[in-house]
Amino acid sequence: MQHALTAQSRITLLSGNAMPLMGLGTWELTNDTAGTVARALELGYALIDTACDYGSQAGIGEALRRPGIRRETVYLVAKVEEDDDPVPAARRYLGEMGVAYADLLLLHRPPADGVGEALWKGLADARSKGLARDIGVSNYSVEQIEELVARTGELPAVNQIEWSPFGHSGRMLDFCREQRIVLQAYSPLTRGQRLGDERLRDMARRYGKTPAQLLVRWNLQLGTVPLPKANQLAHLEENIRVFDFEIGDADMHALGALNERYSALSTLPYE
Repeated sequence: MQHALTAQSRITLLSGNAMPLMGLGTWELTNDTAGTVARALELGYALIDTACDYGSQAGIGEALRRPGIRRETVYLVAKVEEDDDPVPAARRYLGEMGVAYADLLLLHRPPADGVGEALWKGLADARSKGLARDIGVSNYSVEQIEELVARTGELPAVNQIEWSPFGHSGRMLDFCREQRIVLQAYSPLTRGQRLGDERLRDMARRYGKTPAQLLVRWNLQLGTVPLPKANQLAHLEENIRVFDFEIGDADMHALGALNERYSALSTLPYE
């Protein structure tokens, strides 16, 4: 089954809408953002992830307006902040990219004083106004999602969290699978901090792949959606060349066993 995965494969969300299996993260992708995004789309990336504090919106918008690129073929993920009024914020952020809607609109992180019930209802309002096709959350724990659902009656389509073999949670993965919430993995390459791990490098050599490719493929086989960032063309190409091999069950287990709750951002926001 895994061999059938391609860059064009999709995963079905709770709404029935389809989302690409991997995408391009654009955090601090400010060096020729438009050119990088346009090249990523040419290579087969179909999902682009951004947020207001990434500094990539204008470049993404420019890329989407280039000849040969059709907005409807690009899955766009945008975010509102915990201190935003969701509807006007969504309009503002979408306006910065020159697009009418996001395929997925996320609450970037839970507010300090709760789980963001009002914000979540605001995202639902944004969706009802056509500003988003689906809505979800980011940086939420299992308990926070459960409380949000208890208060509002609606599951998020996605929880986007930092996730790699070095930092992840079996409990979170099981919960998302049970609830049919798609788990998006940001910083799946540990922002480069763990690519030199000898255990990872040894395994990558056995597969004739790079450590980064192994980390992306591990996510794909788990059913999570990796969002690797790349500033260099060579890395863009490297990260998407993961559909011509499969990690064996024993090695999937070995990669999962690397978990030490590592976070490139200092701490994981979930157990």
